[in-house]
Amino acid sequence: MGEYWPVADVLAHLAGRWRVERSVRDLAGRAEGWFEGATVFRPLDGGGLLHEESGTFTWQGVARPAERTLRFLPGSRPGTADVRFADGRPFHDLDLTSGRYVADHPCAADLYRGEFTVRDADRWRTVWRVGGPAKNLVLTTGYVREA
Repeated sequence: MGEYWPVADVLAHLAGRWRVERSVRDLAGRAEGWFEGATVFRPLDGGGLLHEESGTFTWQGVARPAERTLRFLPGSRPGTADVRFADGRPFHDLDLTSGRYVADHPCAADLYRGEFTVRDADRWRTVWRVGGPAKNLVLTTGYVREA
């Protein structure tokens, strides 16, 4: 089967609760941070999933509560998703039919490039590389399905 685990329907696969661990590295300033928490993908009225993440983000030794909300809507092709910010603005597409996907998101003068990989039915990860005049970051997130 190879290094990646193909997913026929990304929305069906992501539904449920996941344990999340994220490292954040500032490549310019050498600072590091860590997020630990959970992500829940709940059904949205009208189709898709509401992604709600909450936990603790520690940056340079200071821990703070952190949360974010995204909307994973049905994509343009069966089994794919159209990922949007909570306010409806476009974020990126997501197609895990091969078990791996690369998405770009321009944000002002910076570019976010995300690589999504599925390891098996219960583990996947993202690596976002953020580059531009304002940022030089790598965010690596591991997700493990909760029983």
